[in-house]
Amino acid sequence: MTIKNKLRAGIGFLFLLAFICCGLSIYYLNRLSAVSGVILKDNYETLQYMRNIGLAMDEDGGALNNHQVGVIEKNLVKQEHNITEPGEQELTDSLRSKYEQLKLIKGNALHQNELRLDIRRLLYGIMQLNMKAIQHKNAVANDTSGSATVLVALIGSFLFLVAFSFIINFPGYIANPIKELTERIKEISKRNYHQQLDFKSNDEFGELAQAFNNMTFKLNEYESSSLASIMFEKKRIETIINSMHDGIIGLDEKSFIIFVNQVACELVGIAEANLIGHYAPDVALENDLLRNLLVTDQHKMKIYADNRESYYSKDIMPVINKGTMIGKVIILKNITEFQQLDEAKTNFIATISHELKTPISSIKMSLKLLDDQRIGEVNAEQKQLLENIDDDARRLLQITGELLDMAQVETGKLNLNFGTTHPKNIVDYAVKAVKFTAEQKQVDLKVNCADSLPDVRADLDKTTWVLINLLSNAIKYSPERSEVELNVKRLKGDEIEFSVTDHGQGIESKYLPRIFERYFKVPGSKGEQSGTGLGLAIAKDFIEAQSGKIGVESDLGEGSRFYFTLKKG
Repeated sequence: MTIKNKLRAGIGFLFLLAFICCGLSIYYLNRLSAVSGVILKDNYETLQYMRNIGLAMDEDGGALNNHQVGVIEKNLVKQEHNITEPGEQELTDSLRSKYEQLKLIKGNALHQNELRLDIRRLLYGIMQLNMKAIQHKNAVANDTSGSATVLVALIGSFLFLVAFSFIINFPGYIANPIKELTERIKEISKRNYHQQLDFKSNDEFGELAQAFNNMTFKLNEYESSSLASIMFEKKRIETIINSMHDGIIGLDEKSFIIFVNQVACELVGIAEANLIGHYAPDVALENDLLRNLLVTDQHKMKIYADNRESYYSKDIMPVINKGTMIGKVIILKNITEFQQLDEAKTNFIATISHELKTPISSIKMSLKLLDDQRIGEVNAEQKQLLENIDDDARRLLQITGELLDMAQVETGKLNLNFGTTHPKNIVDYAVKAVKFTAEQKQVDLKVNCADSLPDVRADLDKTTWVLINLLSNAIKYSPERSEVELNVKRLKGDEIEFSVTDHGQGIESKYLPRIFERYFKVPGSKGEQSGTGLGLAIAKDFIEAQSGKIGVESDLGEGSRFYFTLKKG
């Protein structure tokens, strides 16, 4: 039987007992009410009638007057209609006969007295008969009441015992299996899958126990197979990590070291046993390299390893599980070879650029002499060729200059000559340098630089070069007969911002993060707008070397705003 049907049967049984108890109570109450009604209706009323007749007879000892006759007749008629007891009819008939005789006698006083005496005896007999009936019915009512009390008490006691047993046992019948199931589930949450339920019943609890036992069996089976697979994969991953030439350190979400390969151990100079399971910040207190790995954001690091200085790049890879970071992996890649190649490349570029400047300057000088009429006249075609050669030489000289600047930055040989100057000096010098180019393209330069601005601390030459580069780019990418705004303002704190705004085609948002990368060019630029891709990269290095910031804001089709900041002097 199912739990639902058991509940229905138990509650139905209680309801049936309550119904029987209520029914018996109503039955006996009706019986008692009926007996009481009979006593009141039959016997008590007869006594009243006999009393009224007796009182009427005692009013006058002579012949019956009209009042007496009326009272006696009225009560006698009611009595004749209220015959309830055996023998009462005969007594009532005799009473009627004696009463009729008494009414007919007028003068014989002796006979009247005899009849009155007979009538009183009959009245007394009827009253005695009804009094005995009342006593008998009262005894019957008492017996009924007693029987009803005993029976209802027995049934009520039985009902109470059943209900009490139901209240005591039934909650346990439901709660005990649930409690046992809860305990088993807690054990499963602790990865203890050897759990079984034994509910000896054929109801839903029995089905639940069977399903639970099947589940724990499958979980235990899966755990056994998965654990072996996980251990195998763990060993394989450890082998792969240890065979890598990069240093690898794995941390959990609380910064405890959970794995480390041999390369990383050699780099930090600590044995694996003293790293795994330890709190990384505590270990870093006594190890400078590990402290730099955890604290600094430095991407390229110089590490003394293998009895020589080596270069490593640091990459931090977060480990994400369902949107939550559960740890991170620090990877140290040995880039010493690439660093050496990069330094060789930089030195080569610096040497070549420096060597190229001399012949290029000689070419420009020769072009200037050819353009002098004292040397000789040139025709229009020759003049055009000379102008083209001059443009190419100027562009080549600009490229070699940018390459030399980049080489200085990369080799760390960038020398800054700091001083204090008013922002207007930087602005005036830059505007004069690009004024001719702006006039040729009919671009109007609007300058907003208040005299009340404080001085800035900067390298005048390098900062002016950056501003000239930004203005040249703005003019280059602006349409003819447009405006370029140069604004200088004071920001909160001790920073002064220089910004150049054009109204050209703008830059797509996806290219903005790469705009200051070396050799990066925005796709789609026209031939006359395309440069080396070094200008903005050099500008970024120059500004950041002066503890400033440089950035760009742009919307496609609405122009661009390049800005940089310098510290107040």
